[in-house]
Formats: sequence, C-alpha cells, structure tokens
Amino acid sequence: MKKILVTLVFAILPTFTLASGGSAHLDTMSPDLADQPSLQRGAATFTNYCMGCHSMKYARYERVATDLGIPLDAYEENLIFSDAKIGELMTIAMAPGQAKNWFGNPPPDLSLEGRLRGPDWLYSYMRAFYADPSRPYGVNNAVFKDVGMPHVLADLQGVCDHKPEIGAEPKVDSLSGRIISDGTCESFSTEGSMTKAEYDETIYDLVNFMVYMAEPSRMESESIGKWVLLFLIILFIPAYFLNKEYWKDVH
Repeated sequence: MKKILVTLVFAILPTFTLASGGSAHLDTMSPDLADQPSLQRGAATFTNYCMGCHSMKYARYERVATDLGIPLDAYEENLIFSDAKIGELMTIAMAPGQAKNWFGNPPPDLSLEGRLRGPDWLYSYMRAFYADPSRPYGVNNAVFKDVGMPHVLADLQGVCDHKPEIGAEPKVDSLSGRIISDGTCESFSTEGSMTKAEYDETIYDLVNFMVYMAEPSRMESESIGKWVLLFLIILFIPAYFLNKEYWKDVH
C-alpha cells in the first residue's frame, strides 16, 4: 500500500509543478482545424516569415499540401523557395553551427510546438513583442522575457512602444460600454502595414496551422473516433444480453 501511495504522489507531482510554472497571463485562442482557408493562410505566413530560420522537419510538403487542399504544383511553385521536391521533409538550409553564431542558439524546429506550448501561448507570444533598446534585436516579449528572437512580423504589426498587458481583462467605459483598452498594444514606435484586427487574424491563422502541424492526423482520428464509439455502443447491446444469458442460472 505504501508503495502505491508513493507512486501516486510522484505521478501527480509534475501536474502541480506545471500548473505553478510560468507567471505570464495568456489570451485565449481556439484552433479550428476544419477551417481550411485559415490553415492555407497560416501555411503561407509560416513559409514566408518563419521558415527562413525554423524547420518543420517531421512533416513533408506533399502531406501538408494534400491535407490543406492545395494543388501540389501550386504549393511547389508558391510555397517552396528552395530546390526541395514536393515529397521531401520541410527542412531548412541554415546550418546549426551558423545559427548558433548568429542567434546564440539554433532556432528550434517547430513541428511539435503547437503541442509543446499550446495555442494560447503561441497566440499570445506572437502578439507580445515590444520595443526594448537594451536587447540585441531591439525588442523584448511580454510572454517570453529576454527572448533571443527578433520580431519577424514587425513589418505587419509594427513595434509596440510599451510592454503590452497580454491576458489582462479589457477596460470598459462604464457609461458607453466601449472597450477602452484590451491589454494589447495601444501605440507603436514603428507602424506596421496591418490594423490590429488584421494582425490578430494573421496570427490566428499562423497558430492554427502550427497546431495542425503538431498533429496532422487529429481531424482524421476524431472522425474515426466517433465511429468507434458508435460501434462500441451497438456492441454493448448484444454483449449485455449475452452476459445476462450466461449468468442467469448462476446463484
């Protein structure tokens, strides 16, 4: 009994550790893997802005194109900028040694980042950059303090001139009911090409794509799971009566 209790304690302890770790508040983002246009836009954003440094080496271009409903020739022409073939893994040309010299550490592969960090964290992180002249790239992040990554989407969002309060409750005017502040950036030291709503939608699509990439078979698994549950429900009926028949003479 004592061994069982000790085992349970060690099994539950990591849960409390994870729950207490990380003090940053996050905004909520609910992925929709059935929204194919969103996934397509997210794939385009990732390819154009992220894949220069970050690979997705556990995925293949062909699988992504097929799942997202993009014709293979269109994907190869518009979303593969190297000499890679459509059937190859989504790797990058940057060597880890060079990346370490440039960034301090090689940028991580993002194949599983959607499961590791979760959509709320990724969505908040990509909207939390702000100007910080003390940092090597001139920016910091309200979710990931002293991050070594530059704000690669600065030309879209701009650069916030103050630390945004990600995850804060919106401040509402008590008379008009109008939202005065939602905790995100209110003013910019450098303007971007998108409005706040447009940038939020772009990040939603990007994170949606990353969540898909972390588990490409999820939609298929959920679809199959419904049929499995239906089969088990139907099977339960004859199994119940068969069990009843077997045990009817047992006293």
